[in-house]
Amino acid sequence: MSSKAWIDMIAEADAQGELAEYYQQWHRPDGRVDNILRIHSLNPPSLRGHYDFYRHLMRGSSELTRAQREMIAVTVSAANQCHY
Repeated sequence: MSSKAWIDMIAEADAQGELAEYYQQWHRPDGRVDNILRIHSLNPPSLRGHYDFYRHLMRGSSELTRAQREMIAVTVSAANQCHY
């Protein structure tokens, strides 16, 4: 039997202040915010840290291309049975 953890998240429509600003900046084209970011919604400073870390890993200076980094992320997500 497998169980998944559930983390309370603040919906886009309920976000206020700093969180609302982050949601506004980092939403997808359909207006939604990815769950990987929303899991930090109860602690906006951790959301900012997560986003900055992700941006550095995916777009910072590296010998890997952006496509190679995305392929690694997809492979890890698939191995973890996680939607990416």
